Amino acid sequence: MNTSTAAVSTCIENRTFDEIAVGDSASLSRTLCRRDIELFAAMSGDVNPAHMDPAYARTDLFHRVIAHGMWGGALVSTVLGTELPGPGTIYLSQDLHFRAPVGLGDTITVTVTAREKFADRHRITFDCRCRNQDGVDVILGSAQVQAPTEKIRRPRIELPEVRLASHDRFRELMAHATAGTAIATAVAHPCDEVSLTAVIEAAKAGLIAPILVGPAAKINAAAKQAGLDISALRLVDAPHSHAAAAQAVALVRNGQAGLLMKGSLHTEELMHAVVAADTGLRTARRLSHVYLMDVPDYARPLLVTDAAINIAPSLADKRDIIQNAIDLARIMGIAMPRVAVLSAVETVNPAIPSTVDAAALCKMAERGQITGGIVDGPLAFDNAISPDAAREKGIVSRVAGLADILVVPDLESGNMLAKQLTFLAGADAAGVVMGARVPIILTSRADSPRTHVASCAVAVLVARASASHPMPVPVEA
Repeated sequence: MNTSTAAVSTCIENRTFDEIAVGDSASLSRTLCRRDIELFAAMSGDVNPAHMDPAYARTDLFHRVIAHGMWGGALVSTVLGTELPGPGTIYLSQDLHFRAPVGLGDTITVTVTAREKFADRHRITFDCRCRNQDGVDVILGSAQVQAPTEKIRRPRIELPEVRLASHDRFRELMAHATAGTAIATAVAHPCDEVSLTAVIEAAKAGLIAPILVGPAAKINAAAKQAGLDISALRLVDAPHSHAAAAQAVALVRNGQAGLLMKGSLHTEELMHAVVAADTGLRTARRLSHVYLMDVPDYARPLLVTDAAINIAPSLADKRDIIQNAIDLARIMGIAMPRVAVLSAVETVNPAIPSTVDAAALCKMAERGQITGGIVDGPLAFDNAISPDAAREKGIVSRVAGLADILVVPDLESGNMLAKQLTFLAGADAAGVVMGARVPIILTSRADSPRTHVASCAVAVLVARASASHPMPVPVEA
């Protein structure tokens, strides 16, 4: 018997019909992990809880589906297509029988053995066996192929890296936020489909009780065009976007609303009403925007600030930006958030103002002017989030490689960083403005529906946490 074991090499070469003798075999071993199940579900569209939910992880149905769909089919065909006979093989049929369950962590060895040859059409029947690490046969059966008649030798193709975006943190966020009562939310100028859809979805989720503020005719027309029913929602008529912003802020000031949400007006219009000295929502702290991001392949939630409000923040502004982000991180369950003050380099250079600011901010944190977190900088992006990068550069820090909060030098860099993480890295994001009397839900038209709803969820959690500890209003107000 000529037995071979599949191994990684630079090339794969077939064995023709004439080269294969009855009794020849080849094998392949692989361990079943959670990622295999998720990839199978993503590929097939099968999201049956019996296959995906860990609570079902030892059920017979779970194992039979995975064994058939992934191991019984894919692994057997892999051995036949890459080893015996190899490239040029045409898979004709298979008959597999499931003898025992396959579980997470099981190592399955698939072996195919030539049983019978048919010279007229160059067909070969193979016995197929899948055996686990304990020597138990989990699958037995057969497969028939049309073997190649010409030699083929090809480079082994390196498989692409496949990333699956997990939304576990989003689900956890929603579970916490929807556990309480919906919060009355003044929505400024929701006059398009995007903003109205976000409002309806957040309301359906039980997060907010919307108060629509803006031109009634425009809002109703937008709802009708989008096929949305807003008849049950309170609508406060305002002639234009500036008036809508002012009236929405007034609803918060007089206690009719506990949250403020941006509709289809420009950010600066809304913020102009928010920061108004006598009628706005200012506190003693600088307002700043914080993105709470769930980045695939990063082990913890990541906060990015400020990417939407402060264009070129001063040192004093950055102090408040950091404190706002720390407060949000602690509300989200990070007991002692690690704050990385970003720059292009990790050493102080007078020619790069952001490095000087970073050093000053670290000293301010050391002196108690920033509290509740661990602040370090300047740090470059790579050594802020990668332990390997920090180690390679010899950086000794409690923050480097483990950052929870990334503080950017200015709005431009923050905006680009947040959008790169969202659109290139597949991150889930939620945006909220901190530092006002109430959280402000600030999203973009380009944001996904999940981002809109998640932003509402974050704002709800902040509002609840802040109810007993409101920030002081500025003296001049």
